[in-house]
Amino acid sequence: MNQSNPPDAATPDIYRVLTKASGPAGSLPLTEEMLLNRPSGDVFGLTQNAGMGWDPRELGRKQFLLLSTQGGLRAPDGKPIALGYHTGHWEIGLLVQAAAQELRALGTIPFAAFCSDPCDGRTQGTVGMFDSLPYRNDAAQIFRRLIRSLPTRSGVIGVATCDKGLPAMMMALAAMRDLPCVLVPGGVTLPPAQGEDAGKIQTIGARFAHGLVSLQEAAELGCRACASPGGGCQFLGTAATSQVVGEALGMALAHSALAPSGQPVWTDIAVRSARALCQLEARGVTMRDILSPAGVRNAMAVHAAFGGSTNLLLHIPAIAHAAGLPRPTVEDWTAINRLVPRIVDVLPNGPAHHPTVRVFLAGGVPEVMLHLRRLGALDVSVLTVSGSTLGELLDEWEKSERRARFREILRQQDGVDPDDVIMSPDKARERGLSSTMTFPRGNLAPEGSVIKSTAIDPGVLDADGVYRKTGQARVFAHEKDAMAALKKNQIKAGDVVVLMGCGPLGTGMEETYQLTSALKFLPFGKHVALLTDARFSGVSTGACIGHIGPEALAGGPIGKVRDGDRIRIVIDRNKLEGRVDFVGEGERRFSPEEGAQILALRAPHPGLAPDPALPADTRLWAALQKVGGGTWGGCVFDVERIIEVIATGLAAQRR
Repeated sequence: MNQSNPPDAATPDIYRVLTKASGPAGSLPLTEEMLLNRPSGDVFGLTQNAGMGWDPRELGRKQFLLLSTQGGLRAPDGKPIALGYHTGHWEIGLLVQAAAQELRALGTIPFAAFCSDPCDGRTQGTVGMFDSLPYRNDAAQIFRRLIRSLPTRSGVIGVATCDKGLPAMMMALAAMRDLPCVLVPGGVTLPPAQGEDAGKIQTIGARFAHGLVSLQEAAELGCRACASPGGGCQFLGTAATSQVVGEALGMALAHSALAPSGQPVWTDIAVRSARALCQLEARGVTMRDILSPAGVRNAMAVHAAFGGSTNLLLHIPAIAHAAGLPRPTVEDWTAINRLVPRIVDVLPNGPAHHPTVRVFLAGGVPEVMLHLRRLGALDVSVLTVSGSTLGELLDEWEKSERRARFREILRQQDGVDPDDVIMSPDKARERGLSSTMTFPRGNLAPEGSVIKSTAIDPGVLDADGVYRKTGQARVFAHEKDAMAALKKNQIKAGDVVVLMGCGPLGTGMEETYQLTSALKFLPFGKHVALLTDARFSGVSTGACIGHIGPEALAGGPIGKVRDGDRIRIVIDRNKLEGRVDFVGEGERRFSPEEGAQILALRAPHPGLAPDPALPADTRLWAALQKVGGGTWGGCVFDVERIIEVIATGLAAQRR
């Protein structure tokens, strides 16, 4: 078989090859003590540093590591040479550069390393989603390995933005208990002056199928949804919520979450973070001093006040575990959500649906924390990476010029009162904002589940504020089948969609955002409920209940539901209580207790099986995280427990 050779694009320059070079001028700052007592790697590292062009006379400086999730390749003018996966990692090289320049100006040597991240929006509805949540653990491992692989580092800055890269970065930094570390959130993209946000735009396929947008409208809206080239999405999904949580944990500087990407205020955060890192190192303050059980509770309180993504139920326990702290339980989450009201009006929760940049201008995390301090919902004695306690930071924020000027910018540019974005608890209550999350149980969710109850459309609540629905089950074992049915108008108002087999063992616990967001933006979607052992981000309506445990493929009763079964859902948004029960088949009706007995005798759904495209990598991740506590434990790798289980299994095999 003949193969044509590619055209030779070579120029004569390629044949001008050097085989020797003079090497860097000068000499390494070595001492007898270093040569006699230091590891050879430390000395060889100096040789490498000089080889890369750093002035040998400066190689005795302290070294700091900059880690990031940078992706893509940008020309100096910002134009793409090679695209990244998403806007969230497209510009953050500028943050790395700003921080590095400041570290150099402070008389240190900055190092930079990268582990890019996927885009959950890009992989929606594809097998790429099967790698999304497992990636988080892998990336955290890589970041930790990169940190340890620079033995001479004195501290670490972590720059990250989006759904899995940012939680991974926080897990890695939290594990560095004896190092000073500072998190730099990568900010948000701007909404279009005319158009739709990046959350709503992901529903154009479903809306087109129902005749709600034309082909031309879909094409134009989709083109301009990301109105600036960098930053996480403009709504409070997992990316924005993770930024908020990172700041609330004390890992990032005050008022650093949700800054508009690419703008001077954004790069200023990186510069100030570099200074903060050097100050922490000089004072001997490490992550062990920053992260605490009280700080984790503070982050949970801020999450509740924002109305954050349910995905943080997976990430906050994982960060706590990495820090060697107790992981919050469902009971802890329930207690926090009963104490803390939602007070932030932001996409996609409403009621006015402000984009995240307006939350930043209204005061962001510290502004929310001022309200929570008045409620007594925070421990303000915790230390933050600023070097000050949270109480000291809030005192400073309340009277700061920064606070006053940014809030005035919001008034002048957008005509929005900052107190309509971040409200007092009384105003939030008057406007119908409710607490963020409820954790229903029942015969279909004996281990629990979660619903972002504050997102339930008020139009489907009873007069007492309780959501009550009994409907016919529409069962799917694959998200693509559910989406196809939705686009073909085969799912109707009143249905209860049951999406099973999409937990860790089935699909790597895929995110079903395309389904929940489609329901939110279809006129009848609020009258459809969704039950799944998968997860979803910040967009839902009706009653979208996820994280159902046990998952179907682990024997959970959700895997035994059949088309036509009667499902009853009750969500009390006032008491934060709920149930999800199988209560009928055919013409029969029965109690939840009898329903549990019937389910126990049923065989699993005939279509229930791991997705045939599930990668071996993800199967291994699913098995390991199950031993480590599963989804309600944060999908972590509990090394001691895993080793114990393997040892027990090996011993049993030898008997």
